[in-house]
Amino acid sequence: MLTSDRIGALVLLAFSIGYGILLFQIPLLPFQRTAAFTAQTLPKALSVMGIVLSLILLFTSRNHDMPDVKGYNWLNGLMICGLMLIYGFTVRPVGFIISTGLFLILCEYVLGERRWKILVFSTMPVVLFFWFLMNEVLGVYVAPLPGFIMEMGG
Repeated sequence: MLTSDRIGALVLLAFSIGYGILLFQIPLLPFQRTAAFTAQTLPKALSVMGIVLSLILLFTSRNHDMPDVKGYNWLNGLMICGLMLIYGFTVRPVGFIISTGLFLILCEYVLGERRWKILVFSTMPVVLFFWFLMNEVLGVYVAPLPGFIMEMGG
């Protein structure tokens, strides 16, 4: 019987298997192929843990409740999924700071926040912090702005 726990376990299992398959597309440099820790190590561990935990939940769940989907705001969920798709297509051409900032602001707006000061000042410091963290601390270059603006700056 498909209960809410088992449906969740199946979704997690499908996601973990898909994630595990896609992680092999992460390129490794020749010297990394024999290294103990590479860019694929943590994703492999996360994928295996997700598969194991979802299988445990799938086979040990004693919950007999059928999923109750009444009362959810499905339109907001679909709108946020649409915003995620748009974000995925715009992050490279528009730049990380602008696309991520707009994505988060629009998600907050969809969820009900209407005060523009809260929208901007709760979002932009987080976006700038994560851009700084990726570029300066982790050494992963992420274009902050669109290419034409970067070219104008020098």
